[in-house]
Amino acid sequence: MMTSFQSNERPVALYGAGSWGTALAFQLVRQQVPVHLWTNEPAHAAQMAAERCNNLFLPGHPFPDLIRSTGDFEATLQNARYVLVAVPSNGFRSVLEMLAPLLAPDTGVLWATKGLDPSGEMLHEVAISLLGKKRPLAVLSGPSFAREVAIGLPTAVVIASTHPEFAEQLAHDFNNPSFRTYPSTDLAGVGTGGVVKNVLAIATGISDGMNLGANARCALITRGLAEMTRLGLALGASSETFTGLACLGDLVLTATDDQSRNRRLGLAIGKGATPDDAEREIGQVVEGKHNARQLTALAKRCNVEMPITEMVWEVLQNKITSKEALEALLSREPHKAFY
Repeated sequence: MMTSFQSNERPVALYGAGSWGTALAFQLVRQQVPVHLWTNEPAHAAQMAAERCNNLFLPGHPFPDLIRSTGDFEATLQNARYVLVAVPSNGFRSVLEMLAPLLAPDTGVLWATKGLDPSGEMLHEVAISLLGKKRPLAVLSGPSFAREVAIGLPTAVVIASTHPEFAEQLAHDFNNPSFRTYPSTDLAGVGTGGVVKNVLAIATGISDGMNLGANARCALITRGLAEMTRLGLALGASSETFTGLACLGDLVLTATDDQSRNRRLGLAIGKGATPDDAEREIGQVVEGKHNARQLTALAKRCNVEMPITEMVWEVLQNKITSKEALEALLSREPHKAFY
């Protein structure tokens, strides 16, 4: 069941009522764009409808009138101007599979999910395979913590799309003085940044948890950016993308601020916690914990060296200690300064 509102505007169908999806709903309604906000948990949907707030994932932020919460998948699409998917990456494919037979041929799909499909595919590859190349598709990514977006603090992100009219519509719906979107056509590059930065944030968290200092943190970020760039180029991305918001910007944010779940996981591991205990303590999905395995396999398929990512995956499997991972990285033969 949905709460009601009055609006002459067609709503955005937003699938994913976690903290990030909810924050994006707030951003849209600031622009007077109504939102149908879907969750796959009936109890969560009922709670949001009754309390007019997402107290499970974004407490303390009452819903404006233009947000409808629902657990009805098909009703979310009613009269939708386009679809926005903001579910964790392991649920991205299943949501698109359910959407595919319901969408009109010209309905655009934007996703704000970061990560890889459990199969190891990039999310834009999953979207194209399930929804078709002709459909307007786009990805929103960049340095953006949900709580800061929810309260309207200044934020800049990238919206990448190969469909200019869809990109223009999205810019119109999201842009205001506190939220700026920059256009791109590089789905592969933006997607690469969104997943690799999760694993690198774990690495920097481990380093800081071990009190290795600012020099080590900076080295991991810089060499991590080189890993990210190498993989992205192998996947057909543009080199310019990696010095922008979706890659370098999101990496710096995620690796240095404790609002990042990935960084907090690393901090706990660096202080001696097991990966599973650290994730349980955080209480939400930590994408980088799963991305490390997927990225290690993807790098091998692409014949790309990603030593930091590989060491994080070894630590997450409890195969080596954080100290042993550090020693392995420091014992590597130095290569070219950037790539």
